Amino acid sequence: MDEKGDESPGTAEPLDAVERSMVKLRRGMSRQRLGRAAIREHNLPVDVQVLHVVDVIDEGPDDACQEMSVGLVASRLGVDASRGSRIVAESVKLGYVRRVASQEDGRRIHLELTAAGRSIVEATRRTRQDHFARAMSGWTDAERSEFARLLARFVQTYEG
Repeated sequence: MDEKGDESPGTAEPLDAVERSMVKLRRGMSRQRLGRAAIREHNLPVDVQVLHVVDVIDEGPDDACQEMSVGLVASRLGVDASRGSRIVAESVKLGYVRRVASQEDGRRIHLELTAAGRSIVEATRRTRQDHFARAMSGWTDAERSEFARLLARFVQTYEG
């Protein structure tokens, strides 16, 4: 961009292509196609919201001094605290998540996956990776590696 905030020559076209591709990707993700596929393919007795909860807990906290809490789960899922609390409670009730006393402060709790929760995560990851592998089936190893590197870089620096 120049001093006036105008794009440099040649940058509008790639940005337009990225923007359009991200909108298509978001639409596909918002329909929860991959979550539903995992439920169907692995005959998982859960709904998509529970898959989201176990995925978030599997991701872990943002830094070492943070613990997985209902508030952090709700924030990452983009839902209010009461909705986050309900879907975490459902995940606990189904046996995929457990509440554990905080090591930092015994009055607080944090969330951990159970063995069943880890199994759900593994199944959904296999489904997603299978779908992504099919989407990139005609790509070379070098193209896959470069895409993975650039996508990770983009996600790390994106503050949408």
